[in-house]
Amino acid sequence: MRITNAQVKNYAELVDITIEGERISTITPSALRPEEDRRADDYDAAGRLVSPQFAEAHIHLDYANTAGIPRENSSGTLFEAIEIWADRKTQGFHIKEDIKAKALQAARRAAEHGVGFIRTHVDVTDPTFAGFEAIAELRDEVREWCDIQIVAFPQNGIYAYEGGQKLISDAMSAGADVVGGIPHLEPTRDDGVESVKWLFDLAEKHSAPIDIHTDEIDDPHSRFVEVLAAEAAKRDMGAQTVVSHSVAMAYYSPGYLARLLPKLAASKVRFAVCPNENLHLQGLGFQGPVPRGVAPVKQLTEWGIPVSFCQDSLNDPFYPMGDGDLLRILDSGLHVSHMLTASHLKNALSFITTNPAGNLGLDNYDIAENSPANLLVLDASSEKEAVQRKASVLLSIHRGKKVLSREPEQVDWNI
Repeated sequence: MRITNAQVKNYAELVDITIEGERISTITPSALRPEEDRRADDYDAAGRLVSPQFAEAHIHLDYANTAGIPRENSSGTLFEAIEIWADRKTQGFHIKEDIKAKALQAARRAAEHGVGFIRTHVDVTDPTFAGFEAIAELRDEVREWCDIQIVAFPQNGIYAYEGGQKLISDAMSAGADVVGGIPHLEPTRDDGVESVKWLFDLAEKHSAPIDIHTDEIDDPHSRFVEVLAAEAAKRDMGAQTVVSHSVAMAYYSPGYLARLLPKLAASKVRFAVCPNENLHLQGLGFQGPVPRGVAPVKQLTEWGIPVSFCQDSLNDPFYPMGDGDLLRILDSGLHVSHMLTASHLKNALSFITTNPAGNLGLDNYDIAENSPANLLVLDASSEKEAVQRKASVLLSIHRGKKVLSREPEQVDWNI
């Protein structure tokens, strides 16, 4: 197919994008196309923005749509959510078919909002492996319209949960794509440090990337981010290492951050930040002024450290909202990070396109000739306008195939 009259970043004029098979074959100026050159498969973007498909770098599909079962999170805290999730697994509610059906609903909602790639953390601290098996099946079944990576995630820890090490090892052997972890929930700091080293060993064993829930706690003394960076640098695995959440960074002193940020940049680690969920979960024990509990995205970005904005949860014990809409997450993330300036707004979509694509190890993710044809037509003419108006996805193409389309919104004024 061909998309005509498209606005594409870094092109001074409107262009035509021709897709052959799964790749973009040519990008040519629309002004050079003869008037009589019209094809049945043309899609006229009419000056609208064409961007890469959105990539979701941190979500929990196995938790999706489970809010209220077995009970509501009355405190709204992270730790009550973890308790509820543990109860769910032991009280007969954690059923493979149910998990898969609810996860499919969540994946479809994300796809409706332009997501074509998902990295999902799947809890493997469950001897039944119900969640892992459900998402592994889903991964295979939706591949035509969405690529899913599975992180073997030990929600209850590898040392804090009996048999945790074996379960995450078994998950990697069974086909998980990424090694996960949660060092700040291990019994002691020493255990947490040891868990990071063990998880890196496991990642090397399976030649897999690593994506760890890091310092998701209102505690300025939780500093596993420096442990991850040091281990990644030592093993030359920075580009394969993702620091997820790291909300404790919001509480670090300026002096410590000044020492930490250059080390993070040198290690080449990447970040996945979930602004909406952590604005909800963090700072609940404070009596004002209440800290925001979101990693310092602006400082990370200015140090050249790639940051992705992510959904995290959809209607589960941890977060009762969520719709898989990354433009909504991007809007919140830019606001809470004080990044509503021209220099950041003109590159706003990188937080939900090229940056998360890098987390997922996807190459050539920009709109360019010979790149994979994973792209969107947005009802906006610029990245700023896409965020400002929360632009609708008018066309979504995954691996060269049309996934969905919708008509632009039309308002009929009667005054």
